[in-house]
Amino acid sequence: MKNQEPNKPERPSDDDCCGGGSCCPCVWDTYHEQLSQWRLAKKAQENN
Repeated sequence: MKNQEPNKPERPSDDDCCGGGSCCPCVWDTYHEQLSQWRLAKKAQENN
């Protein structure tokens, strides 16, 4: 039985970011971290 592929994180819309630079973390920071984790999980799954 093959493992289910991890879900790719959803890209935020441009309206999700306030553009002020004061949010910590910014929606883009969160997205890029989740995307990085998704890529690692997908690569690990492909190697199994």
